[in-house]
Amino acid sequence: MNEAAWFPPSAEEAADIGGEIHALVSRLFPICRSITGEGVRRTLAILSEHVDVAIREVPSGTNVFDWTVPQEWNVRGASIRTASGKTVVDIADSNLHLVGYSEPVARRMPLSDLRAHIHTLPDQPDLIPYRTSYYSRSWGFCMAHCDYLALEEGDYDVVIDTTLADGSLTYGEVFLPGETEHEVLLSAHICHPSLANDNCSGLAVLAFLARALAGRRRRFGYRFLFAPGTIGALCWLAANEDRLSKVHHGLVVSCIGDGGGPVYKRSRRGDAMIDRAIEVIRCDGRKVTMVDFSPFGYDERQFCSPGFNLPVGLLQRSAFGTFAEYHTSADDLDFVWPEHLASSFRMIMDIIDVIETDRIPLNLSPKGEPQLGKRGLYSATGGHKTTPEITMAYLWVLNLADGSHSLLDIARRSGLPFSTIATAATRLEACRLLGDVQA
Repeated sequence: MNEAAWFPPSAEEAADIGGEIHALVSRLFPICRSITGEGVRRTLAILSEHVDVAIREVPSGTNVFDWTVPQEWNVRGASIRTASGKTVVDIADSNLHLVGYSEPVARRMPLSDLRAHIHTLPDQPDLIPYRTSYYSRSWGFCMAHCDYLALEEGDYDVVIDTTLADGSLTYGEVFLPGETEHEVLLSAHICHPSLANDNCSGLAVLAFLARALAGRRRRFGYRFLFAPGTIGALCWLAANEDRLSKVHHGLVVSCIGDGGGPVYKRSRRGDAMIDRAIEVIRCDGRKVTMVDFSPFGYDERQFCSPGFNLPVGLLQRSAFGTFAEYHTSADDLDFVWPEHLASSFRMIMDIIDVIETDRIPLNLSPKGEPQLGKRGLYSATGGHKTTPEITMAYLWVLNLADGSHSLLDIARRSGLPFSTIATAATRLEACRLLGDVQA
C-alpha cells in the first residue's frame, strides 16, 4: 500500500476517467444478466480486468434468512415468429424482450392466447419495458406497444430456450484493507440486463473507484460488493453476519450515469456520518438532494433492515422511477454520458475524502480571534464588502475548534464545502493555531 498520506485524485487523473468508465459500461451493456447465471459470471470476469474481484458462489436451495437461493437461470435464445416464419420478437435484438427467469417454452398458439404473455408500455409506445419473474414459474415477452398493436390475428410459434436447474448464485467482492478494522461498504447490483444507467453505470464507477483506491493509503478498509439485487445482498449479509459491526459507512450506488440530481436517500438511522457527509458534497456545483429513508428501493433495504441497521444510504443521479427511461430500452448507452460518469466518480471520491480526513481540531489560541494578517492568512486591506470563502473558513474553524466539533461538523454549520474547511484547517495547523488533532 502507498505509504503517502491520503489524497484525492488529481485533476489530471480524473480528466479522462469518464471516457474510460463509459467504455466499460459499453462492454457490460450487451450481456444478458439476471440474479443468477453465466451473464453474471461474464460481467464479473470483465470487472476483474480492472480490479481483483473475489468470486463467491452460493448453491441453489441455500436458505438465506427468509429466502431461498433459486435455481440458476441461463438463456440460449427466445423468439416469437408468425406461422409463416416471420420474426416478430427476438432476444438477439434486445435482452429486454424476454421476461427475466422465463421458463422454457416451445409451442404454437393463437394471438388471443399469446397476448396474456406480452408486456408493453402504452404510454411509451416505442419503448420496450423491463420485466422479471424471479420467484414464480412463468414466462413472457416484452415489446414496443406500437409493434404489439401491429400483430395480426393468427398462430405464432413461441420458443424460449432457457434452463432452470440447480446451480448457484454468483456475486463478486473486492476488499482493500485499511489501517484500522473499520470498513466502508460500496455496493452495486449486477442483475439488470442491458440497462446502462440502472445499473451498468454503478458497476463501472465502483470498479474504477476500487482501482483508484487500491494504490492509496487508507485509514478505512473498503469493501466493494457486486451482487444480484435483494437475494445477493442477503447472501453476503448471511455470510458476514459476525463481522458487520466493522461496517462504519456504506453506499449503495445506482443510476449514476445520467445528468440529473444527484439524490441521496439517508440510511435508516438518518444521522449516520455518511448521511451528514453527503450534505456538504457538491456535484457539478450542485448540492445533493437529501431524502429520508424508506423501505422501498435497492439493497439499502437489506443493509438497513432492523436486524442489521447498517449506516448505508442510496446514492443516485436521477432517483429510480423518476425518469422516463427507467426500466425501459431508452436506458441505453446514449443516456449515460462520460462527463456525468466522471462527475459521479469525483463526487464519490469527495465523499471518501470526507470519511478519510475528517478529524477533531483544537484551537490553540482560543481567547479572542487570533490575528490572521500577521500570519499571511488575511488580506492586508480591510473594509471589503464581502469576505473571501477561505477567510470565512479560517474563522469558522477557529471558532468551532473547541475539541467537540469535527471538520464535518464545521462544514455543515458554516455551509462551506468540506474541502475548503479542510484546507483552512491544514493552513491553520501550519501556523500553529490548531493542534492536538484527534482521529
